[in-house]
Amino acid sequence: MEAQRKYGKVVQMGTQQRSSAHTIEIVDKIHNGVIGRAYYAKAWYSNVRKSIGIGKDAPVPAQLDWDLWQGPAPRQPYKDNVQPYNWHWFKIWGTGETLNNGTHEVDVCRWALGVDFPNRITSSGGRYQFKDDWQFYDTLVTSFEYDDKLIDWEGKCCQGMKIYNRDRGSTIMGTTGTVLVDRDGYEIYDLKGNKTSEFKTGKATSSSDLTGRDSMTDAHFANFIAAVKTGSALNAPVSVGNVAVTMLQLSNVAWEVNRELHLDPQDGKVQNDAEAMKMWSRTYEKGWAPHL
Repeated sequence: MEAQRKYGKVVQMGTQQRSSAHTIEIVDKIHNGVIGRAYYAKAWYSNVRKSIGIGKDAPVPAQLDWDLWQGPAPRQPYKDNVQPYNWHWFKIWGTGETLNNGTHEVDVCRWALGVDFPNRITSSGGRYQFKDDWQFYDTLVTSFEYDDKLIDWEGKCCQGMKIYNRDRGSTIMGTTGTVLVDRDGYEIYDLKGNKTSEFKTGKATSSSDLTGRDSMTDAHFANFIAAVKTGSALNAPVSVGNVAVTMLQLSNVAWEVNRELHLDPQDGKVQNDAEAMKMWSRTYEKGWAPHL
């Protein structure tokens, strides 16, 4: 964010559902009272990821620049179960499912409720399905508590049981009803859980999609290009994306230290917990630390 301000560049966060026409529409309806006063949101993600096994030292593939690939992370020997995707599950490179997919779903909840940093975060879970090199949880339940609102995140990497018959999505609940929204459309329910309205895009997405080659992503790129060329407003400027990412990073911290975190809602900094605040930044490979 400091670099964006200093150099005046256009920087968009890749939370592409911010550019989804039907999500923009339903969030606007929520803000205009379609379910009364919205106060509780739940986000989830389910998948059946396989074990990554125990990695073995191996020659670096000829097509891979292993030094460049590691970027700012302290250097590690190459093992055969890290790339191209399993790096997500190693703490030195990745951030677990919470920031792999949770960022997207929780951002919709935060957007719909109109909130930024919470007051408190609790996070519980573990690596239950397999015993392997995977360093994060495969199951995690997190709560983000505000003065008068609450967001829950439930991530299941290795258990495909759906919620509301969907493997990913968000529900936003209010004083007069509930909205269920995902990448394929939205549904509106009354206070007793009866469906009163719905919209479908006509296309189905899946949590097993690793490329994001879809119209929603195209729209997000189009929004970014328009901002560069004509100065139109970004749908997900980095300052907005930073809140979602920081919240989810802090849920990882709460899981790591195994206790509730109390935050300053102005900037997300952890209050009265020096051990947790040590995780606010990372150790960089020499010469790779970011600077202005």
